[in-house]
Amino acid sequence: MHKIKRRNTQQRNIIYDIVASTNTHPTADWIYEQAKKQIPNISLGTVYRNLKVLVEEGKILEINDGKVSRFDANISPHHHFKCENCGSLYDIEEGELLYINKDIAQKKGYTVNNSFVVLYGICPKCNEHIS
Repeated sequence: MHKIKRRNTQQRNIIYDIVASTNTHPTADWIYEQAKKQIPNISLGTVYRNLKVLVEEGKILEINDGKVSRFDANISPHHHFKCENCGSLYDIEEGELLYINKDIAQKKGYTVNNSFVVLYGICPKCNEHIS
Protein backbone atom coordinates (compact mmCIF):
# COMPACT_ATOMS: atom_id res chain seq x y z
CA MET A 1 0.00 0.00 0.00
CA HIS A 2 1.50 3.34 -1.02
CA LYS A 3 0.66 6.75 0.31
CA ILE A 4 -1.15 9.19 -1.89
CA LYS A 5 1.01 12.23 -2.56
CA ARG A 6 -1.08 15.31 -1.90
CA ARG A 7 -0.07 18.81 -2.70
CA ASN A 8 0.14 21.18 0.22
CA THR A 9 -2.61 23.75 -0.19
CA GLN A 10 -2.89 27.21 1.30
CA GLN A 11 -6.25 26.25 2.81
CA ARG A 12 -4.77 23.18 4.50
CA ASN A 13 -1.85 25.23 5.82
CA ILE A 14 -4.22 27.81 7.30
CA ILE A 15 -6.38 25.08 8.87
CA TYR A 16 -3.29 23.44 10.37
CA ASP A 17 -2.09 26.80 11.73
CA ILE A 18 -5.49 27.38 13.36
CA VAL A 19 -5.37 23.98 15.09
CA ALA A 20 -1.74 24.54 16.12
CA SER A 21 -2.47 28.02 17.48
CA THR A 22 -4.56 26.73 20.38
CA ASN A 23 -4.37 24.04 23.02
CA THR A 24 -8.16 23.97 23.50
CA HIS A 25 -8.66 21.01 21.14
CA PRO A 26 -11.06 22.85 18.81
CA THR A 27 -14.02 21.38 16.97
CA ALA A 28 -14.35 21.55 13.17
CA ASP A 29 -17.05 24.21 13.56
CA TRP A 30 -14.73 26.44 15.62
CA ILE A 31 -11.91 25.89 13.12
CA TYR A 32 -14.32 26.78 10.30
CA GLU A 33 -15.28 30.06 12.02
CA GLN A 34 -11.61 30.97 12.42
CA ALA A 35 -10.76 29.97 8.83
CA LYS A 36 -13.57 32.17 7.44
CA LYS A 37 -11.73 35.20 8.86
CA GLN A 38 -8.81 34.44 6.54
CA ILE A 39 -10.67 32.73 3.68
CA PRO A 40 -14.20 34.20 3.58
CA ASN A 41 -15.47 31.79 0.89
CA ILE A 42 -14.21 28.57 2.53
CA SER A 43 -16.88 25.91 3.10
CA LEU A 44 -17.38 23.72 6.15
CA GLY A 45 -16.92 20.70 3.86
CA THR A 46 -13.49 21.98 2.83
CA VAL A 47 -12.53 22.31 6.48
CA TYR A 48 -13.69 18.74 7.22
CA ARG A 49 -11.85 17.34 4.18
CA ASN A 50 -8.62 19.11 5.09
CA LEU A 51 -8.87 18.04 8.74
CA LYS A 52 -9.25 14.44 7.54
CA VAL A 53 -6.16 14.79 5.34
CA LEU A 54 -4.15 16.30 8.21
CA VAL A 55 -5.18 13.39 10.47
CA GLU A 56 -4.30 10.84 7.75
CA GLU A 57 -0.91 12.49 7.27
CA GLY A 58 -0.25 12.31 11.02
CA LYS A 59 0.04 16.08 11.40
CA ILE A 60 -2.85 16.38 13.86
CA LEU A 61 -4.82 14.07 16.15
CA GLU A 62 -8.58 13.58 16.12
CA ILE A 63 -10.15 12.93 19.52
CA ASN A 64 -13.72 11.68 19.21
CA ASP A 65 -15.80 11.02 22.32
CA GLY A 66 -18.68 9.52 20.37
CA LYS A 67 -20.44 12.89 20.17
CA VAL A 68 -17.98 15.34 18.67
CA SER A 69 -14.50 15.30 17.16
CA ARG A 70 -11.87 17.66 18.47
CA PHE A 71 -8.46 18.23 16.97
CA ASP A 72 -4.97 18.53 18.44
CA ALA A 73 -1.73 19.59 16.75
CA ASN A 74 0.28 18.12 19.63
CA ILE A 75 1.13 14.75 18.10
CA SER A 76 3.66 13.75 20.76
CA PRO A 77 2.55 10.79 22.89
CA HIS A 78 0.06 12.06 25.47
CA HIS A 79 -3.40 11.39 26.83
CA HIS A 80 -6.46 13.54 27.45
CA PHE A 81 -8.90 14.39 30.22
CA LYS A 82 -12.45 15.40 29.25
CA CYS A 83 -14.51 17.35 31.77
CA GLU A 84 -18.03 15.94 31.92
CA ASN A 85 -19.30 19.26 33.31
CA CYS A 86 -17.90 21.96 30.99
CA GLY A 87 -16.78 19.76 28.07
CA SER A 88 -13.18 21.03 28.09
CA LEU A 89 -10.46 18.69 26.90
CA TYR A 90 -7.05 18.84 28.59
CA ASP A 91 -3.71 17.27 27.72
CA ILE A 92 -2.20 14.77 30.15
CA GLU A 93 1.45 14.13 29.45
CA GLU A 94 2.56 10.58 28.82
CA GLY A 95 3.69 8.90 32.01
CA GLU A 96 2.91 5.88 34.12
CA LEU A 97 -0.43 5.35 32.40
CA LEU A 98 1.30 4.32 29.16
CA TYR A 99 3.67 1.95 30.94
CA ILE A 100 0.81 0.29 32.82
CA ASN A 101 -1.06 -0.23 29.54
CA LYS A 102 2.04 -1.65 27.82
CA ASP A 103 2.78 -3.99 30.72
CA ILE A 104 -0.77 -5.37 30.83
CA ALA A 105 -0.91 -5.76 27.04
CA GLN A 106 2.49 -7.48 26.87
CA LYS A 107 1.44 -9.96 29.56
CA LYS A 108 -1.51 -10.87 27.30
CA GLY A 109 0.75 -11.27 24.26
CA TYR A 110 0.17 -7.92 22.53
CA THR A 111 2.90 -5.60 21.30
CA VAL A 112 1.99 -1.98 22.00
CA ASN A 113 3.38 0.68 19.68
CA ASN A 114 1.25 3.53 20.89
CA SER A 115 -1.43 4.31 23.43
CA PHE A 116 -4.25 6.84 23.46
CA VAL A 117 -6.42 7.27 26.52
CA VAL A 118 -9.19 9.73 27.34
CA LEU A 119 -10.06 10.04 31.01
CA TYR A 120 -13.48 11.44 31.94
CA GLY A 121 -14.41 13.33 35.09
CA ILE A 122 -14.63 16.85 36.49
CA CYS A 123 -11.84 19.37 35.87
CA PRO A 124 -10.29 21.50 38.66
CA LYS A 125 -12.12 24.65 37.48
CA CYS A 126 -15.52 22.96 37.69
CA ASN A 127 -14.60 21.29 41.01
CA GLU A 128 -14.03 24.76 42.50
CA HIS A 129 -17.55 25.82 41.53
CA ILE A 130 -19.14 22.56 42.70
CA SER A 131 -17.51 22.57 46.14
